[in-house]
Amino acid sequence: MLQRIFGAILRFLRRIWGDQPVGWATLLPGLLLTAVLLALPTGYEGAVIYQGTQKVRATVLATNEDTVISTGLIQTGDQVCTLRIEEGMFQGREVQGTNLLSGSLSQDKIFAVGDSAFVVVSYQGDTITSVTMIDHYRITWEAVLAVIFSLLLILFAGPGGVRALLSFVITVLAIWKVMIPTCLRGGNPLVMGLLLVALLTVVIIVFVYGYDRRSLVAVLGSMLGTVTACGLGILFTHLLKIHGAVMSDSETLLYAGYQNLDLTNIFMASIFIGAAGAMMDLAVDITSGVSEVIRKKPGIGPWEAVGSGMRIGQAAMGTMTTTLLLAYSGGCMAQLMVFMAQGTPILNILNYKYVASEILQTLVGSFGLVTVAPFTAVVAGLLLTRGDRTARNA
Repeated sequence: MLQRIFGAILRFLRRIWGDQPVGWATLLPGLLLTAVLLALPTGYEGAVIYQGTQKVRATVLATNEDTVISTGLIQTGDQVCTLRIEEGMFQGREVQGTNLLSGSLSQDKIFAVGDSAFVVVSYQGDTITSVTMIDHYRITWEAVLAVIFSLLLILFAGPGGVRALLSFVITVLAIWKVMIPTCLRGGNPLVMGLLLVALLTVVIIVFVYGYDRRSLVAVLGSMLGTVTACGLGILFTHLLKIHGAVMSDSETLLYAGYQNLDLTNIFMASIFIGAAGAMMDLAVDITSGVSEVIRKKPGIGPWEAVGSGMRIGQAAMGTMTTTLLLAYSGGCMAQLMVFMAQGTPILNILNYKYVASEILQTLVGSFGLVTVAPFTAVVAGLLLTRGDRTARNA
């Protein structure tokens, strides 16, 4: 009975997945790259301020707000909590923890009995010297969300979902383990950003197509758009006189001893990195469309195939540019509400440098998308039709 049910489920999933154009063998380079990135040290592990401490989960058993001062929405002072440490070398111990309140709604938190807290335990030998409550413990639910996302992706896309998940992991690791440490050490963010995007573009598109002409076409189309966005970002950042300090928390880096960082270069790199995923998506869409046209109509001329690619790109560009606009504007919603509530004139809003920086990111990213379409269409029309003629002559 169970065997029949399992067989029916498997047949149903195969119908959903369809024919996978790329086999499991293409995962091997990605798995190797993931292993290398996981093993790669950032060079910033074991910071002095965290030595002699343990970061663990604790359960709040009781709270004391006697020293908390409430002024309207703002609270200052100390919330003292009785905690039970749930992991680490002090597991099971009950201790007093301090939750420092600074009067900032964005940073402060109030704990209630039964909450799970993420705490830093400072100790000497077997003696706990202090317990600082950092925030609510969120890792469990974040892990649950990640597992649900992964399972649904694999369920609906099969091997393709596994490749997409691996691409996601590689992207996160490449940014965290390569891009960020290199920039902190003084590396050129623009060069590193282009190299990072090129690496991720090759890896992700090979996962989609395997090792054939379509991969080359999509990579070339996407990277040409990325380089265009990079050039425009550099040009208009200088023309608009935008400093990289408009990025949130960027000044904190300078105060932390990284005065050598060029924040403006980091900002310019963030422009094309932020749009690179959408450019890849559009390049793959156009490449797949042109490839299917050539498959259905063998012998099609190169420029006729280019025209087909252009029309496919025209249909996709509208939604792609809107995607970027919504992505950037969604992060500025509170800021826009402040402008509206204060009755700030439009001309004033457009001249604020942090608003200009968002406009720059949106328009330059969208411009890169617009150029990806003709670049990919031309490359696809020329290379894929040549491959088709070679295959028919063989």
